Amino acid sequence: MHYQPKSDLLENRIILVTGASDGIGREAALTYARYGARVILMGRNAETLQQTEHAINQLNKQPASHLLLDLSHATPESCAEVADQIASLVPRLDGVLHNAGILGEIVPLAELDPAVWRKVMQINLDATFYLTQALLPLLLKSDAGSLVFTTSSVGRTGRAGWGAYAVSKFATEGMMQVLADEYKNRHLRVNCINPGGTRTKMRASAFPEENASLLKTPADLMPLYLYLMGDDSRRKTGISFDAQPGRKPGAASA
Repeated sequence: MHYQPKSDLLENRIILVTGASDGIGREAALTYARYGARVILMGRNAETLQQTEHAINQLNKQPASHLLLDLSHATPESCAEVADQIASLVPRLDGVLHNAGILGEIVPLAELDPAVWRKVMQINLDATFYLTQALLPLLLKSDAGSLVFTTSSVGRTGRAGWGAYAVSKFATEGMMQVLADEYKNRHLRVNCINPGGTRTKMRASAFPEENASLLKTPADLMPLYLYLMGDDSRRKTGISFDAQPGRKPGAASA
């Protein structure tokens, strides 16, 4: 995406990023901070979250905060408690990026362990719903809220072996569309981003033989992540965006 954001694009914005410890989540959090946002980091690993927080605070912009939440054990009650913690820190949320997720196993559905199915659905779908529901009141206090879910090409066209992950992303697309329609007359837009094949740990676990140097880095994708959090996308809602629009699904090849 050839998007040229202004350097103060996210000035006075408050944005929460889940899965902010590494990969795309860490890069998005750092990028939002560079463009002026106050960022709240969420994840399950205190040490790596603190590393992201430290990196943001080194920018000498808005200081970051971090909150621990393990989505594999998240409940409506624990998400409500986290929302209360956030409300004690900030008056509102202008943006939420749901980046946290797990892959599960790349095996045929007939061979997929039901325990893996349940864990993928808990993290990618159930906990994401609980957290969204808990955060909606804070998002609705913004004059231009942006709620962004992370999807995948396998959440639009099913592909053999991608099992629970694919089904969770089909459901994520549906959740985004329902929420976009429900809030189309409010100051809240709801969209999805499909990052495409990106140089991350999750990608390496899905394609261990792939040459990672052929993949885009998380930093390469950031123009779209900025666009959807800034004022230039105020009227865009109910859309599933591709961070790498011409890229073919599957392993990268030279």
